[in-house]
Amino acid sequence: MLYSYTRSSCLKMKSPCCHLISNISIRVKLFRYILNGRHVSPSVHVKCLYNRPVSRCFCTDHTQRSKLYYITTPIFYVNASPHIGHVYSAVTADCLHRYKLLQGYESRFATGTDEHGLKIQQAAGLSGKDPLSFCTEVSDRFKNVFRRSAILYTDYIRTTEERHRQAVEHFWTVLHSKGFIYKGTYEGWYSTPDESFLTPTQVTDSTDSMGREIKISIESGHKVEWMKEENYMFRLSKFRSELLNWLRLNPNVIHPVKFQHLVLQWLEDDLPDLSVSRQKSRLRWGISVPGDPEQIIYVWLDALVNYLTVVGYPQNHVEWWTAAHHVVGKDILKFHAIYWPAFLLAAGLPLPQKIYVHSHWTVEGKKMSKSLGNVVDPSEAMEKFTVDGLRYFLLRQGVPDSDCDYYDDKVVKMCNSELADALGGLLNRCTALSLNPKQVYAEFCNTCFPKESLEGGKAVLEDYRMVESVSALPVLVEQHFENLQAYKALEAITACVRQTNGFIQRHAPWKLDRNDCKDKQWLNTILHVSLECLRIYGILLQPVVPGLADKMLSRLGIKPEERNWDSLNFLVKYKGEDCPFERRALGPDRGILFSRLERSKVIPRIGTRQKSKPH
Repeated sequence: MLYSYTRSSCLKMKSPCCHLISNISIRVKLFRYILNGRHVSPSVHVKCLYNRPVSRCFCTDHTQRSKLYYITTPIFYVNASPHIGHVYSAVTADCLHRYKLLQGYESRFATGTDEHGLKIQQAAGLSGKDPLSFCTEVSDRFKNVFRRSAILYTDYIRTTEERHRQAVEHFWTVLHSKGFIYKGTYEGWYSTPDESFLTPTQVTDSTDSMGREIKISIESGHKVEWMKEENYMFRLSKFRSELLNWLRLNPNVIHPVKFQHLVLQWLEDDLPDLSVSRQKSRLRWGISVPGDPEQIIYVWLDALVNYLTVVGYPQNHVEWWTAAHHVVGKDILKFHAIYWPAFLLAAGLPLPQKIYVHSHWTVEGKKMSKSLGNVVDPSEAMEKFTVDGLRYFLLRQGVPDSDCDYYDDKVVKMCNSELADALGGLLNRCTALSLNPKQVYAEFCNTCFPKESLEGGKAVLEDYRMVESVSALPVLVEQHFENLQAYKALEAITACVRQTNGFIQRHAPWKLDRNDCKDKQWLNTILHVSLECLRIYGILLQPVVPGLADKMLSRLGIKPEERNWDSLNFLVKYKGEDCPFERRALGPDRGILFSRLERSKVIPRIGTRQKSKPH
């Protein structure tokens, strides 16, 4: 397979390609190849001044010429109903998808369900249903929860679909034809709950509920079993150096960076070849190995290919695949940061642009589990806190670097304080008939609020600081969204909302005399500045709380085509430009922006309940 070194990726001096090729004479020869429309084979080593071979370009910047964005969640295992952690993954990806749409990207967003494997086979048997019926029932639950959560996916993929089977079979055939899959014998530990093969260093001794000695996975705590069977192996050991090069030349490809460091740490050890099939006598529910019906393809190889299936692999995937970004939980990092890139390298396909990793949710300090009865049902949570309330809490409280704790009272406090009181109160003040009887986007007076504070006027130093903060907010929010730090973006927005409320409180427009010309100009200027702040907040909040943001922007009279990232030009009248919103009628009043949540509807915290009623 020939790997293209494109103009856009190699002519930039900061490109990883140029770090690889330090000899200027070699660069010139390479660029001549590019200009002549030729390609460079990764198998031909180019020697640089330091006599280091260059065998492959790991530049991940493939989307310079077009604004394409492809974001995925992991596909979710259908052995149980969706919980709050699944919704967090989906809302995180949905936020990025909506954000890119606002920026003018053509964005695709895929989610779905992983429906093969021994765990599903066993769960279907216990339920007394055939595997496909069982999978369809649970998959529909995920689909319904995601729709209710306002997840704006463009494709919902199920691994039991025919299009996916064809993609997996083709992918397997490519790997096999290139010599990266061979028949062998696997002997070692296997965790059915994790659908994962483990090395001896990844297991430890433990006891089960009956006191019997067992082996468990150190990472997950699940029981493992020793297995020995003839199956197919993938030459994972061949890709350790290439994976290391990829990560070292793309230091931010896995984010947050702590997880990239973790993967590099894993790669310090040799990678054993990976078993990529199971005997059909052990596992019936899956995709058969092409040409060998007695073997079933390993569930993780099957599942990971879903990202390619969605973009039309193997026929029409090229353009979209180069824009791939993955959102994954930290528990499946190894599959996405080692196995998946190795499979892609073996198949001659580009590697993902980004792997976003998030941590887990605990409930009142404890891991969610059926035995503890503390699994949070997202449908019940949305019923209590609304869709926007739950989305806001998850993205405001969720810190990807570390596990986050959920309890109902925390949701109530945060939503009431930041959505109902601060943001809702600000909108209510600016659109109230008492302050805005004409119900219009009030006019701005440059005399009252001059560009320089030394020019007189009624604005004070704190007001200029607020204008500076809100002016800088879009760039700050963009930076945080790009770094999977929605919580920091929301912190910044909340801080500006507080400043805007302080601005109104400081100048008390309700005390001004409308019959006095100067007072009226200043009152209108206060309203204009505040409405402009609200407009900026509304646009920036769309990826997080789409329903609430729409309600707010509609109340301000902002048209749908005026809500994109290019519309984030704050307070243009202050800069001496014409404002298209001045004197425009406000939109209809659709009621309170966000109704305060009642604590009486919230179940007491588990810790409190245990104290009042000991077991």
